[in-house]
Amino acid sequence: MSATALRRTQIALLLIGAIVTIMMVVVVAGCYRDDSSIDAHRATATADVVTAGATKSTVRFYTESGELRSPRLGIFYPTELTAGQRISVEYDSTNPDLVRVAGRDASLAIIPAVSIAGYTWLLIVVVMVLLAEVTRRRGRAIDVSQPTPDTVRAGDEHRVN
Repeated sequence: MSATALRRTQIALLLIGAIVTIMMVVVVAGCYRDDSSIDAHRATATADVVTAGATKSTVRFYTESGELRSPRLGIFYPTELTAGQRISVEYDSTNPDLVRVAGRDASLAIIPAVSIAGYTWLLIVVVMVLLAEVTRRRGRAIDVSQPTPDTVRAGDEHRVN
């Protein structure tokens, strides 16, 4: 790999790391914004967990006005839920699609976001070091295999121009 190609690859890797980091900051900021909206117009209800997963769970609950709601994007902070479970939820009374498990907040999003950004940067650093090392070793191998005027001996078939 040429020095120019190595430099461009390193810049691309740094850009990927920056983009992932920015995405994680936006995710956490969005969680805090949604929590702020829920806190500003908080209503509570008992909900039935319809589906449960590590990253998305859906619930069904009745609002204060008696309307049955099941937010299509699921519930915020869904860890440790099981289908069929009855839980207490908090939601934004002006937008009942913003629903979170009662007692949970955006601080739960910080550790996963930092972990994703950290692992991304760790991987990028490892790849950059490996690329630099491979490039350095290839450069040495090419330099050693090319004859130079002081390495050419009488009788060698190599020709130096």
